[in-house]
Amino acid sequence: MAVVIFTEYWRKDNDVTIIRWFYRRVISISEDDVCSMDPIGLLYSQGISSHFQSGDDLALSNIVEMMQHSVALIGVYDEQERLRFTNESFRRAYFILPGENLCWQQLMRRNFAANRGTIIRSNDIDAWIASVRSRRGKNKVRTYESDLHCGAYIWVTETMLPNGWIIYVGADVSELRQSERWLRQARDEAVRASTTDELTGVSNRRHIIGQLERMLPSGPEKSHKPSEVAVEAGGTVGLLDIDHFKKINDTYGHQAGDEVLVTFARIVRETIKLRDAFGRVGGEEFLILFPGQSVETAVATLEQLSEAFSEVRPIGNAPDLKISFCVGLTHILSCDDTSKIFSRCDAALYEAKERGRNQLKVFG
Repeated sequence: MAVVIFTEYWRKDNDVTIIRWFYRRVISISEDDVCSMDPIGLLYSQGISSHFQSGDDLALSNIVEMMQHSVALIGVYDEQERLRFTNESFRRAYFILPGENLCWQQLMRRNFAANRGTIIRSNDIDAWIASVRSRRGKNKVRTYESDLHCGAYIWVTETMLPNGWIIYVGADVSELRQSERWLRQARDEAVRASTTDELTGVSNRRHIIGQLERMLPSGPEKSHKPSEVAVEAGGTVGLLDIDHFKKINDTYGHQAGDEVLVTFARIVRETIKLRDAFGRVGGEEFLILFPGQSVETAVATLEQLSEAFSEVRPIGNAPDLKISFCVGLTHILSCDDTSKIFSRCDAALYEAKERGRNQLKVFG
């Protein structure tokens, strides 16, 4: 019952400006500290307290107490994928000390290295993280199954707010019949394979174009599935091409070329926001989506990416080889479809490549 109550209140979208101002003014702490100081402060900072009668702190305290001692695994991530609340069951399952505010990637990497927590059926943690992040944060509600090294079998529901915060609720369903379990896992694996680029682990062409279609201006005939995030219509789209990729293949071999693609995809996926989307559309070309964002915002992110690649050396026996890319950008227009967007991106990318390496061109 505690989980249901918390989930329902968490999904409300409230104006919390006054509450946050109160904490900063009276206690003289930062807004970030409000969210991490304690569970009650976290509930107040997200506006949940407005659903209770004035002075009803007892109800809030009881909800937090039930959550803390619930057998369900409960964790809350902010828009930067950093843990802001965990209960005892969550901390035990994932080996988190009280007060630790790890980000999701840190948690996964640490437990993978220690062979504990989530069972990750891959020898490449970077590829696994890239694959998961291509799906995580794209729907309002995401459900999946997870095996833990301790032997527990967890049914997970992640619910996402429009502001990017995610609540994780995991139920131990280890008693489910094995035949049903393996059937569902086989289905989930088939779904992952159908949406993921096999080499890089990011979205494949079909999946990333499907996400682009959700950014197109809504018409009377268009609606989203209930579980999908209500993506703001419009935004900015970029077509990226790795510089001199054919030369890399010819000089160092196709295996080295694959390493460049994998490294490129990993760094992009780790750098962009969870709500942004990124996928491989063919060869050394990738599509990047910035839902509801201006061209200026997209350019700033891409400049950050370019800076990140300046320090990367993807091939061990080629210490002087750097990765760079060209990109063609366009803003989504009210009359757009995917073919028009691709055409403008392609034209802008062509102009960027004509200028040389590491170039960006906005269409128009």
